[in-house]
Amino acid sequence: MLDAADLPDDVAALKAMLIAARLSEAGKDAQIARKDERIERLEKLVATFKQAAFGHKSEKTDPDQFDLALEDLETAIATIHAEDEADVPAGRRIAKPRAINRGSLPEHLPRVVEVIEPECLICACGGCLHCIGEDVSERLDVVPAQFRVIVTRRPKYACRACTDGVVQAPAPARLIHAGLPTEATIAHVLVSKYADHLPLHRQAQIISRQGINLDRSTLADWVGRAAFELRPVFDALIANLKRSTKLFMDETRAPILDPGSRKTKTGYFWALARDDRPWSGGAPSGVAFTYAPGRSGHHAERIMQGFTGILQVDGYAGYNRLIAPDRVGPDIQLAYCWAHARRKLVEITRTGSAPIAEEGVRRIGELYRIEAELRGLPAEARLAARQERSSPLIADMRTWLTQHRARVAGKSPLGEALSYIAKYWDGLCIFLADGRIEIDNNTVERTIRPIALNRKNALFAGHDAGAESWATIASLIETCKLNAVNPQTYLTATLTAIVDGHKQSRIEELLPWHPAHGISGTRYFNPL
Repeated sequence: MLDAADLPDDVAALKAMLIAARLSEAGKDAQIARKDERIERLEKLVATFKQAAFGHKSEKTDPDQFDLALEDLETAIATIHAEDEADVPAGRRIAKPRAINRGSLPEHLPRVVEVIEPECLICACGGCLHCIGEDVSERLDVVPAQFRVIVTRRPKYACRACTDGVVQAPAPARLIHAGLPTEATIAHVLVSKYADHLPLHRQAQIISRQGINLDRSTLADWVGRAAFELRPVFDALIANLKRSTKLFMDETRAPILDPGSRKTKTGYFWALARDDRPWSGGAPSGVAFTYAPGRSGHHAERIMQGFTGILQVDGYAGYNRLIAPDRVGPDIQLAYCWAHARRKLVEITRTGSAPIAEEGVRRIGELYRIEAELRGLPAEARLAARQERSSPLIADMRTWLTQHRARVAGKSPLGEALSYIAKYWDGLCIFLADGRIEIDNNTVERTIRPIALNRKNALFAGHDAGAESWATIASLIETCKLNAVNPQTYLTATLTAIVDGHKQSRIEELLPWHPAHGISGTRYFNPL
């Protein structure tokens, strides 16, 4: 606030000061208006996010698209924050504590060190400055994927003293005979298509930016030949899984182009999975997808030939063929999924007040809270805790279920949900008798999500044989993910080993969970 003594005597100067003050106030008002506008935009974005996450089923975002919507929301919020920061003059910005990110990036990444020295190392007194410490920060840099050419020279030698002929090293074997790609290039195409969900025509467009003209059909030929060579590894994977005594199974749609009708027909990927980590089991995790032209239970029966043990599934009636009295083959016991039972009750609670359904959801939630505490414990410890804590809850739930089924109309949505639980009751309760069994089938459902993403991007497979190749490669890639193995590194080494003549008798050494030293061919193997 200025005192009267500080004001100039000149009228013109006073007018100038008044105009400047008014302009300053107008600028502040405009800045406040812009901030109010940004706050309103943020509130709308948050409301959109909440609607996508928690709205009614008909208003929710498609689960496959939810992550994309979340990315856009976070991007928009970051943009607004950047605009707010830009409005503050550089001299008035409050310096935030600098985050130290040293060591946050993986150690195996190569480091390019740049040292930034002061312009002058001479003190004002004339003495030389000496280093007393340093600040170190790390930033993540990228060198875009760059193709290179492997030039193979095979000199020819001959003797000047005789005519015994020419000596030359044999040409190295190739996956694509007389073709352009190395095994690493083919692995890159496979990972891009089946792990990163990039259809081949998009890959061709990306590659063309480096001046390499590869037709989509050429890439498709590489994929098909690689799938053929990887088929023995896939067969070994299924055989290894079926030697277990506890597996998961599920199925998902696989649209297939039907050229005769110019439409798509519906095939199915049947997923067979093993994950013993929740009970500290020693077997490595894995999943194998098998394509079948339909969803009939006889496809499940064919896939499970030779398996004996516990198979955890959802309530699809096709799995009943595996336990039919007239079935010939090893015994299979079906364990069912509490998540599916809960899902049917949750759907009822969304339509309005439903005290019985809400009570059922609460009871199942108590079982899940116990399971969360037991995850990772040995099977014996899980079994003992379930007998002590979960068995009484299950017994009480059985009484609750019987009472309400007697009072609820069987054809009503609630009646059907309760009937579903009662129908599969024995299979739902098997987890109480075996610490290895999970409470639900979510393990295998997680493994088929990438199939759904690829299906959304590629729309459909072009042929039954194409779907079989899809299943083969996706099985190996998803098994890599379950075992924290880089699929690019694995497929490169495996294809190289196959080309170099890896023995069929040692084919299990090529499964994703085996260490790299079990692979004989390592011409292009890079552990990084």
